[in-house]
Amino acid sequence: MRDEVKTLLDDLREFEAGMTREDSFDFQMLCKRMQDGEEFDRLATRRAEELHKKYVVKKIVKDIDSLLKKYSKQVKELGPGKDNEPPSGTGSQTA
Repeated sequence: MRDEVKTLLDDLREFEAGMTREDSFDFQMLCKRMQDGEEFDRLATRRAEELHKKYVVKKIVKDIDSLLKKYSKQVKELGPGKDNEPPSGTGSQTA
């Protein structure tokens, strides 16, 4: 269980700046417990999972949405009659 929490905390490090004050405090306390070698109880593990779900998963979903919007914009720009051609910069080039 300790390795799982360590992985969650490692993932959360890059999101600490965007956390609310309460979440940042909890994250720092969890990191301190990890450094001190303390065991994680169910509540601490659950809190780490909640923070991970709140910050890391949202980022991944935003990235996917951004990619889908970008791709759909490229498809719209191709216009009718060009549906079979890949967007510029992808696929194979023919001479």
